[in-house]
Amino acid sequence: MLIGYVSDERYVALPDVALEFTDAAGVSWESRSRASGAIHLELPHGEYKVVIQKPGFGAKFSRVTLPLAKPHQFRLLSDCLLGYAWPKWVRSGESSEFRVHSVEPYKLELWRYGTTPEFVQALGWHDEHGPRAVMQITPDGDYTQTGAEWNKVGYANSVHSQHVVGPERSGLYYFRASTSSGKQFSFPWIVAPTAATCGVAVLASNITWNAYNNFGGRSNYIHADGLPSTPTINARAELKRYSDAGFFTWGADHYPTLSFDRPEPFNHIDFSEKITDPIEGRQACHLAPAEWRLLGWLEAHNFAYDYYAETQLDDGTLDLSAYRVLVTAVHPEYWTRKMYERVKRWVFEEGGKLAYLGGNGLNCETELRSDGTALFHNGKLKGLSVAGLGGYESRSAMRHESEASLLGCVFTPAGAMTGAPYRVRDASHWAFAGTGLKDGDTFGEKSLHMRCPGGASGHETDKVSASSPKNAKVVAKGLNPDDGGAEMLTFTTPSGGEVFSVGSINYVASLPVDEVVSRVTENVLRRMLG
Repeated sequence: MLIGYVSDERYVALPDVALEFTDAAGVSWESRSRASGAIHLELPHGEYKVVIQKPGFGAKFSRVTLPLAKPHQFRLLSDCLLGYAWPKWVRSGESSEFRVHSVEPYKLELWRYGTTPEFVQALGWHDEHGPRAVMQITPDGDYTQTGAEWNKVGYANSVHSQHVVGPERSGLYYFRASTSSGKQFSFPWIVAPTAATCGVAVLASNITWNAYNNFGGRSNYIHADGLPSTPTINARAELKRYSDAGFFTWGADHYPTLSFDRPEPFNHIDFSEKITDPIEGRQACHLAPAEWRLLGWLEAHNFAYDYYAETQLDDGTLDLSAYRVLVTAVHPEYWTRKMYERVKRWVFEEGGKLAYLGGNGLNCETELRSDGTALFHNGKLKGLSVAGLGGYESRSAMRHESEASLLGCVFTPAGAMTGAPYRVRDASHWAFAGTGLKDGDTFGEKSLHMRCPGGASGHETDKVSASSPKNAKVVAKGLNPDDGGAEMLTFTTPSGGEVFSVGSINYVASLPVDEVVSRVTENVLRRMLG
């Protein structure tokens, strides 16, 4: 009979895994997984303790009761170095637990990421008397929904405290884990202030981080509608995004939640990396490593800021009434309706100033659950054009209203996955003061964005739409192909509020290295601060 399948943390099938099934009477049966990861074994009905072993992976115990309603998904964790803080966002003075997976002793340190990474404190070497005793154990099944639940098994009597108190200074912090054999891994921690300390609040796009996190085998882009019944053997041959020409990522009636309680490998930053270094990799260029470039630039240009997770805007930790300026950047694609309505009210009715230094922002309504998961309301789509969206401008518009109503622009597929400079349309605008630019000149040629190199307008770009405020003024436009350039715009509101939007994921990757992009951003923030 088919008992189940064995897969790793990416839901890839594991062959030749040794499994021992033992019943309540102590009688045992042995089996090995086949090439597909499948376990076939004839067993009497009843409850079994299962021992699972494979070289290169952590051994574990599982339990199954036969008969099963569906094949059991046994999950193993490879011998790597990973970690995450839980919770991943706190206020100063609140504590998080660090959860690190290693099969050898590791050293842990805390650093703050500003213009240059700054050492905060040593957190010691971590090991136990038992072999491989700092190894984590992941649950069976789909833990992209339930969470990885690290530090749950075997941490009832730990000698070393696994908790760290949030420093007094707000900002982006990183834990750095390293082993004697040379492995390194870093993972982010968002520390917000207990109360406003300045006029600028900056949002980390941590809901987007979760949407793109495929640890456990799922993200909002890979198996968004749920793990398939069998683990992956060959991604190119099996995943519909590669093998089915008519497949679209969001074509399902239902999307299971994604847990924040998982490591985020895409957010790792090399220990030697600087804010002026190229941003390498497919994902780093639009997640935390790219957002760090903004924070480093702010500090280099003497802009004080308080740092918050987007989830802290949703839960009320971030009190917008205490700030003059809100900055959101790079790729803030997923927002809750509560976040959207609060910021829109602040800008249109309370005189708030919003600097949107990103692209494809606020594009999909998200629901945050009390169990630490997020539900992404993608809808059932045929594409990202207005036609593919059923006549709507975005996934947000399908459920509420177009984000162009707040940002002044909305993502369209034109120009996606390209990079280009901007061309000035109105050199007399205050945003270009001191740049020496004239109408028709270009700027933003320099960029650290290595996935879509070519300039500050790129990766994914936003444009003015029918939903944009009528007084939105485009002052520059990217030179991306197919008229797909990002439209840089500004507008004011009757309450004295103001919005400045760049409409490009690439933009922040130019900040530390492009003099004009830097000057334009400085002009915007100094004007908004008054």
